Amino acid sequence: MKIDFKTLTMMDLRSGPGEILDRVAKDGDVFVVERNGQPKACLVPVSFLLPDISPNRIAFELRKMADSKQDYRLTINEKKELEITFLEVVSGEEMPVSVVLPHGYPESAPRVYALTLPKHTPMRWPDGSLSIYGAAAVWSPKSHNVLSALSLARAWLKRFEKWQKTGDWNQGEIG
Repeated sequence: MKIDFKTLTMMDLRSGPGEILDRVAKDGDVFVVERNGQPKACLVPVSFLLPDISPNRIAFELRKMADSKQDYRLTINEKKELEITFLEVVSGEEMPVSVVLPHGYPESAPRVYALTLPKHTPMRWPDGSLSIYGAAAVWSPKSHNVLSALSLARAWLKRFEKWQKTGDWNQGEIG
């Protein structure tokens, strides 16, 4: 992607901050702010750095996680997708589980990864994400959220634990 930067002096920024901000937010203008002839900072649209997810939806998800007292780490990956990582315990070992919110979330289902699985682990998609959505658990943007995906991942991890012990993914009920 080619970015056409414009130079903006600190004095120009001070004289019309609202106008400059509107140009960045609405028109997609990108500025390098100079002070005393030296570049000091950049002004870029938020979309350059953050995922294409409604800020209200992100706030909703964060509230839900806070209300349920979940510990998590929030990051943005190289594709500008929001990643929410939880630390789970599987067979006595810590296993980070990452819920990735793709662009267009919640209309697009999140992808869920257990980050330290052996390569030969079954029931995963080619990209390594857990196969947690299917006939019994279909993603619904209106009724599901990050915690729903995490709940499905936890059930998947219980099956994984049983598979490690028995070698049979479908043996026994999960409960």
